[in-house]
Amino acid sequence: MTAALIDPARLKPLLGELSSRFDVDALAEGSSSSDLLLERAAKGAGSGSVLVVDRQTAGRGRRGRQWTSSPEASLTFSLLWRFEGDVQRLSGLSLAIGLGLVRALETFGVRGAGLKWPNDVLFADGKLAGILVELSSERRGMVAVIGIGLNLDAPPAELALDMPAAALASLLPALPERHVLLARLLVELAVVLDQFSQGGFAALREEWQRLHVWQDREVTVLHDGRVEMVGRCRGADSDGALLVETANGVMRCLSGDVSLRSTPQ
Repeated sequence: MTAALIDPARLKPLLGELSSRFDVDALAEGSSSSDLLLERAAKGAGSGSVLVVDRQTAGRGRRGRQWTSSPEASLTFSLLWRFEGDVQRLSGLSLAIGLGLVRALETFGVRGAGLKWPNDVLFADGKLAGILVELSSERRGMVAVIGIGLNLDAPPAELALDMPAAALASLLPALPERHVLLARLLVELAVVLDQFSQGGFAALREEWQRLHVWQDREVTVLHDGRVEMVGRCRGADSDGALLVETANGVMRCLSGDVSLRSTPQ
């Protein structure tokens, strides 16, 4: 059965007192929610603009990986948020977004979801949700378009994935109704984005570290597909940089430069 398109009017009361901070639109099909929202941002779309695209024909994840979506199997949307200051103030934003997603999922009874640096929500080492943040500058500050893809059901077995997948349907007795799920995600994202705006990632780091599923595990850091270093993952610094303890000491890595893999024991 085809999932019903998100109805902004039905969503509004579910957002409660935060409803005035969001402007939600939904499309049955489109190239990519982030691409389309970036176009709207260039035309002056306001902070809090949300675009849900049920079936993406050109969705993508980090490092250009394809992210396929269908309304029955995933919830894919992008959120536009404006920030004061320059790009340095947004260090660690994708980590903060992951924290907001886990908070939201916990309200539905999901226990055991965690975070992997810099932009994945995991359950038992399977990817439950992915995050892609794209930034642009404007005269008064920065614009972030935050793309989110949440697996509602397991992706097709034949689909090539960069890591195993997890799905919300296997974690709960029943999936939340789509409007209820999206509303809770947006509410928790607004809360965490307000915290981030006020204190940066440093204000959220302690909570993020508690949810970091690869904390103190051996990891391999790759740069352009080549091994950059091997060491023990110590989580994230106060600005969101990855911390890896190697034979040469603790090294900092920035999310734009590297990929992270768990090292087989």
